[in-house]
Amino acid sequence: MEPQLRRPTRRACERCGRVERWDDDAATWLVAETDGEKRVGSPYCIHEWDINGRFAPFEEPA
Repeated sequence: MEPQLRRPTRRACERCGRVERWDDDAATWLVAETDGEKRVGSPYCIHEWDINGRFAPFEEPA
């Protein structure tokens, strides 16, 4: 079998703390809620997402 593509489902900005989750229905990133409060961060931030070279997009099939 071929390796499976794995996509991130959550990301957080390392600068302002904004947290987003992937929404399959909307096919876009949406602001995540923690304890009923949206984690919007700063509207002026140039977001530095925590997805980097350590994220392995391919995984071997089980």
